[in-house]
Amino acid sequence: MTTKVIVVGLGPGSQDALPAVNLEVLKCARRLFLRTGVHPVVDWLKEQGIAFDTFDKYYEQADSFDDVYRRIAEDVLAAAGQGTVVYAVPGHPLVAETAVDMIMRKAEQRGISTEVLPAMSFLDELYAVLKVDPVQGIQIIDGLKLDGCLLNPALGVVMVQVYSRLVASDVKLSLLEMYPAEHLVAIVRAAGVPGEQRVEYVPLFEMDRLDWLDHLTSIYIPPISRAADSMKADFPLDPLVDIMGRLRGEGGCPWDREQDHHTLTPYLLEETYEVLEAIQQENMYNICEELGDLLLQIVFHAQIARENGLFDINDVVRGICQKMIHRHPHVFGNIQVNNSDEVLANWEIIKQGEKDGGAKKKESVLDGVPRGLPAMPRSYKIQAKAARVGFDWPDYRGALDKVDEELVEWKEALASGQRDRIELETGDMLFAVVNTARLTGIDPEVALTATINKFICRFKWMEKEAAVQGLNLADMTLAEMDELWEKAKNKEI
Repeated sequence: MTTKVIVVGLGPGSQDALPAVNLEVLKCARRLFLRTGVHPVVDWLKEQGIAFDTFDKYYEQADSFDDVYRRIAEDVLAAAGQGTVVYAVPGHPLVAETAVDMIMRKAEQRGISTEVLPAMSFLDELYAVLKVDPVQGIQIIDGLKLDGCLLNPALGVVMVQVYSRLVASDVKLSLLEMYPAEHLVAIVRAAGVPGEQRVEYVPLFEMDRLDWLDHLTSIYIPPISRAADSMKADFPLDPLVDIMGRLRGEGGCPWDREQDHHTLTPYLLEETYEVLEAIQQENMYNICEELGDLLLQIVFHAQIARENGLFDINDVVRGICQKMIHRHPHVFGNIQVNNSDEVLANWEIIKQGEKDGGAKKKESVLDGVPRGLPAMPRSYKIQAKAARVGFDWPDYRGALDKVDEELVEWKEALASGQRDRIELETGDMLFAVVNTARLTGIDPEVALTATINKFICRFKWMEKEAAVQGLNLADMTLAEMDELWEKAKNKEI
């Protein structure tokens, strides 16, 4: 019995790009597998009466793409043990097809023969659409494996596997370390496929804002000169400053013109918390977007000050640059430090010696913590400042003993029923918990936020589960709700 795998290329998507010999093999296959049914030519194959199985289910089930490819290779080789099978893939079988590489290597080890029937690659269509000559130098990179890749910006780059805005966001952040933010890139979908081809040129920083990215999308990053490369880290604030000046100027936006430092305060606070939320979710696209919103608020305040002849954005940038240089003498001066603790100690000494707003020096090491901060982060900062001059427990154990002590006093206060005493002891208890968290290296604000989010997820699951049972949480007993809560916990929600 012949054990063989015939790997067939389906071309970039047009039925006209599918070689006749490949089509004949597909029609005659005893067992035909397609890596995916999500390809423009697949519907046409169905119309030809060609039966096949796909591996699309593995994209839903597997934990990683490597796991997907491993499962595909094992299934194809297992079927080949029963006779010749055909495995068909989009484009050219040897271009960006990891599973094909796995199949060919493992087939050789198992004594299974292989044959490759090529077809036009999506790269061929891409070069034609963009009028790019690959002989001039081209790099082909998997967007899912960009970490660790050494790109040469002097050569053109084709980025594959950029099938969603999320992937595009990760790719963009990596590319911004090597290219100017406004470097034009070409986003190409379904190159060479009639009626489906789409090409759009956008600045690099906008490449993840397109809503039509899918599995047929590739990105071409043209080469840049050394001169342009040397400027990539110098994107000025001038465009944003000019926009804000226009909005605040004659004939600008009525709402923007009405604002002052005080009316903008809620928005500054709101944008700050949205940045923190994006960081907590580890959503790089949102972090980038929310940092932009926060930067807008800073430029807004600077523009108002400029109009009043007080300062402008250049003064803001100049001031923070001078401050950072002054507070890092171990980097920009001749001070020696051995660890981060010494850096923080020097930082406080330097801050203590600085003029407060050009008037008087700070009277206490605890000065400088904004009173407007929420109580938990404010208590954390106050404790940290006191610790930098040595007023601290040796480790978390002393602070944990203090928690036990405060817990006793809190229970006594609760038993007394005296509101003022309960409030005081509640504050002491929370302060001691924050101190213990700090000494273990945990930011209590981050920890509590994570717990809140976990509670929300579990509670929403309870609501949905109750609805499935035709119930409403408000009509359930505490014992019934507690049972749902335990189920949510066991599901690791």
